[in-house]
Amino acid sequence: MYHKAVLDNGIRIVTEEINHVRSVSLGVWVQSGSRYETSANNGVAHFIEHMLFKGTEARSAFDIAAAIDSVGGIMNAFTGKELTSFYVKIPDYYCKMAVDLLSDIFHHSCFNPEDIEKEKSVVLQEINMLEDTPDEYIHDFFGQVFWNAHPLGLPILGTTNTVTALHRQDIVDFFAERYSGDNLIITAAGNLRHDAFVETVDRAFGLPAKKREGSPVVTPIVTSNVAVLARSLEQVHVVMGTPAPSVTSKERYGAFLVNTILGGGMSSRLFQEIREKRGLAYSIHSFLVPFKDIGMFCIYFGAGEKNVHHVITLVMNELRKLCDGRFNNAEIESAKEQMKGNFLLSMESTDVRMTRLAKNEIYFSRDIPFDEVVDNIDAVTADDARTIACDMFRSDLMSMAVMGRVKQEDYSANLLRS
Repeated sequence: MYHKAVLDNGIRIVTEEINHVRSVSLGVWVQSGSRYETSANNGVAHFIEHMLFKGTEARSAFDIAAAIDSVGGIMNAFTGKELTSFYVKIPDYYCKMAVDLLSDIFHHSCFNPEDIEKEKSVVLQEINMLEDTPDEYIHDFFGQVFWNAHPLGLPILGTTNTVTALHRQDIVDFFAERYSGDNLIITAAGNLRHDAFVETVDRAFGLPAKKREGSPVVTPIVTSNVAVLARSLEQVHVVMGTPAPSVTSKERYGAFLVNTILGGGMSSRLFQEIREKRGLAYSIHSFLVPFKDIGMFCIYFGAGEKNVHHVITLVMNELRKLCDGRFNNAEIESAKEQMKGNFLLSMESTDVRMTRLAKNEIYFSRDIPFDEVVDNIDAVTADDARTIACDMFRSDLMSMAVMGRVKQEDYSANLLRS
């Protein structure tokens, strides 16, 4: 059962009571991430994620880790482009302890200068590790190419230069700006009672909110771009992408259907045509990344240097088929069942349901019932899919990033019109 409350300081609390489980998954969600940064402080949101585990006035870093480990729970966090989350999964009878712990790291973290310098070294290693993993780093590189100078193109981890240059005051100022009041949402799913949970959260998080200025959010303007990053690699890694519906757009269900058909699994068109039939790539898939005001539809593959141009041509052929409306009813229905099945099976996890509560509140300010999701998936027609495909897969909007033993002169926008 879905419930919502708002504290006097603006913090929203959303819960779902699931009484047949013995766990509670709860998270503190912040509308924060690299989208709200600048080229000067890039990486600060991710750095704050690290620092909130490094000690408070009452707890050391070990105390924070041991509190959850000692009860068999899980505690973690992540930073994205638009959202940051700190979350815990614990046995239901330790719910109050988990809320108190999260409250402590939000209200009383020390941001000790010595810990900041030590953590810079850790984050720099994280950046280096990403850059040493080409099938992951290509996505960061593509984001910079695709979003150009817009903050959505800033890497979540920051860069070696920006992280090294962070000062304690930069961190404290950004934290004060974004990590309080109506920019916080606390969600919980599991064996709990909403009223009791709200009382617990109010005691722990009900401090007066500091005045928050906030940062203006500007929607990016996307144009076609092709960029190459020369690296001595055995494979060439490629990401092709185009603007897509936002997380709140009515067309998002159609876009997800197109994604499922094109590259959403082993039975998808790209996987079958390029890997299974031709053996030209080991890994190839598509994915959709929606943000609050725009989205990004991408195709990734890794292939041998001699095969890259051929694979790009085959991908463009598949995109044209979608724009031409070459769908059959069996394929449409199969994709819908895949989407519905993936969605409904994921709802068996309290972690996923807690996350869903947060995103629905942030982007829609309401709960979206399961049946509404299923009905919206079922409502997508072949004509809808064709229209959305044509809107997305325009050569004047497509961008591409290529990494490996390649030269810029061998890759141009013409390949996206082949």
